Amino acid sequence: MERYICIHGHFYQPPRENAWLEYVELQDSAYPYHDWNERITAECYEPNSTSRILDGDGFITQIVSNYTRMSFNFGPTLLMWLEEYEPGVYQAVIEADRKSKEYFSGHGSALAQAYNHIIMPLANYHDRYSQVLWGIRDFEHRFGRQPEGMWLPETAVDLEILEILAELGIKFTILAPHQARQVRLIGTDKWEDASKGNIDTTRAYLINLPSGRQLNLFFYNGPISRAVAFEDVLNSGEAFAKRLVDAFSEDRESPQLVHIATDGETYGHHHRFGDMALAFTLHHIESNNLAKITNYGEYLEKCPPTHEVEIIEKTSWSCSHGVDRWWSNCGCNSGAHPKWNQSWRTPLRNALDWLRDNMAGWYEEKARKYLKDPWAARDDYINVILDRSPDNVSKYLSQHAIRELNEMEKIRILKLLELQRHAMLMYTSCGWFFDELSEIQTVQVIHYAGRVVQLARELSHNGTETRFLELLEKAKSNIPGQGDGRRIYENYVKPAMVDLPRVVAHYAVSSLFEDYSDESRINCYLISNEDYQTTDCGKTRLAVGRSRVTSEITGESGLFSFGVFHFGDHIINAGVQKYQGEESYQAMVTETTQSCAAADFTEVIRLLDKHFGGTSYSLKSLFRDEQRKALDYILESTMSEIEAAYRQLYDSYYPPMRFLSELGTPVPKAFHAAAELILNIDLHRAVSADTIDTENISSLINTAKQWQVELDADGISFDFQENLERMMMALADNPSDIPNIESLIDCVELVHSMPFSVDLWKAQNLYWGILQTSYPEYKQKAERNDRKAAKWVRSFSSLGELMKIRIS
Repeated sequence: MERYICIHGHFYQPPRENAWLEYVELQDSAYPYHDWNERITAECYEPNSTSRILDGDGFITQIVSNYTRMSFNFGPTLLMWLEEYEPGVYQAVIEADRKSKEYFSGHGSALAQAYNHIIMPLANYHDRYSQVLWGIRDFEHRFGRQPEGMWLPETAVDLEILEILAELGIKFTILAPHQARQVRLIGTDKWEDASKGNIDTTRAYLINLPSGRQLNLFFYNGPISRAVAFEDVLNSGEAFAKRLVDAFSEDRESPQLVHIATDGETYGHHHRFGDMALAFTLHHIESNNLAKITNYGEYLEKCPPTHEVEIIEKTSWSCSHGVDRWWSNCGCNSGAHPKWNQSWRTPLRNALDWLRDNMAGWYEEKARKYLKDPWAARDDYINVILDRSPDNVSKYLSQHAIRELNEMEKIRILKLLELQRHAMLMYTSCGWFFDELSEIQTVQVIHYAGRVVQLARELSHNGTETRFLELLEKAKSNIPGQGDGRRIYENYVKPAMVDLPRVVAHYAVSSLFEDYSDESRINCYLISNEDYQTTDCGKTRLAVGRSRVTSEITGESGLFSFGVFHFGDHIINAGVQKYQGEESYQAMVTETTQSCAAADFTEVIRLLDKHFGGTSYSLKSLFRDEQRKALDYILESTMSEIEAAYRQLYDSYYPPMRFLSELGTPVPKAFHAAAELILNIDLHRAVSADTIDTENISSLINTAKQWQVELDADGISFDFQENLERMMMALADNPSDIPNIESLIDCVELVHSMPFSVDLWKAQNLYWGILQTSYPEYKQKAERNDRKAAKWVRSFSSLGELMKIRIS
């Protein structure tokens, strides 16, 4: 009996980029990380590239990539983020697919995914086709091969979608067992009902489509997939392996495939150390010959379908009502707010559908003036998204334009195509998945809709916003203070909108707090500084200048003059306008700088108002990350004063407060507050120091315990983790540095005694690399009685013991 096992992970995050900046801004809820992409990468995507296999004593004996042994797909928008911000993880994913072909008879384990995770049965034909084509093109660009399979978002399916997959060369997709209607042996007439989720999931199936095309379908094992995702199966790799192996039937001689599918984030983000359970499971099954680990492409080649299947259309893996979760109050939700309803889903989708449909005909009409086929041009626009270099954009336009275009026409075309891109991004499934209209995922899709509205207005399609908001207003929040969709749009979307003057305002204000070169990049905008002058008068500062800003996305460009006046603290007044000529510009510069130098601040404000027409910007005009940096800069002296006052209180009253504590008498709240602030500050500094003083850190932690102070455990742990990684990287660069090894020993000993965990994952990876490269050489020297090498081996081995790494 041939027994095969395949584990599929659907690795995906919704696009979180600011719709105007193409950048994921700071998300405080992801602390101590910058944003949720960064946090989930650290908890899941990176660990699965270097997961651990442990021995019976809990020591690391192997570090492996789970991606090479499992089936997986990554969302294209997530891969784009990883490529830019986590290139090491990105390359590990790409390399794993290449490596998997060596294991699985030339079949790579990576699958493509419909581009930005829209619910395909609810999309129109143009969007369905583009989503599949963009997913394929993105995959080919990154993995260097054609995809065999494609993951459908939420496994949401109908026959037209399968037709598109087959037409575009996809060989298979994966569905949930309850999505099958009936099956039969190929070549026979008798159908067997499978509509109760009772399909045999251990084989591949063939579906004959209305067009005459065919596609292969796999239906994953539902009970085991649910157990992995929502139960405690991942608490033990051995139990996980047993659950998979026990699913084989002993009564069947034909080949069997036990396969599961879950969110990839299950392995590390949803279940901590889930990646290690997965690594052990795959290793245990292979090393004990319990089954052959495979992927879908290899299994199809070895065991082609013997049965035919029909599906239940408009179904998905995560809504028991089909696909209703993404358009109606069907009852599917997180369960966290039982008194809430999701009636907002229908008017939200209606508003977006109106916007999409209203834009579609207008897009086609306007684009046809410049492009041979507007929809074919949109399909090929993925090639521009993947490479926005001027040469590639020119190549794309020359392929699709009906004639040579001037610069303004090129900008107009790119804006039309960006409008269409955002008209698909606004359908990202997470916008409807959760419970509340004002949640971050839903607000994000409304942001994308806002970008569509703005681009339409810039292209002279007026009145769009008015009707869109009338429809959006019908979506009611469960939270009285949030109101409805219109209010959410006005409170969260309109203030976030960016145009060229806003970018220049950001540049002008932020230039007060950081230095820019003459050529700078602010997210997806290029700033060319033509003139910049500052005038200081005490705590105040005036900056005036002239800069050209250019969008890397649309090519739109403009020359602007600006003036920004900083009174001190957070009070900033700035003005921006299109450059009006040298005479006007010099008049502004001369008048404002002279008034500032004379300390006539009221006149400076009047002159800024005069020259910039009353258009005013402030600290609030900064984009989120730079706004936080500016506030930190502004508040630095204030926080220093607060720290000094609290430190004086803490130092002065420490002895009597300790005496009170020893007597069991409650410590006054004022002193407790001072102790909490000072101890947290001191611990952050101590664990971040270039030279770690472990005795000082231990003393601070003991004092915090004594005063029952609540520590910033996440933040302090994160700072210590990064410092340990810095020390390990220095050791990797200079393995002979025995004092560094001894310092690391002290630090890791301290880690084991701390009241919170410190993630040693990256430090262990670096140690493992040194173990594979430098350790054998030092060990040989030590065996030849080299005393220095022997000391190195002893120290390095002691460090390995503390880091729970087995040295054989």
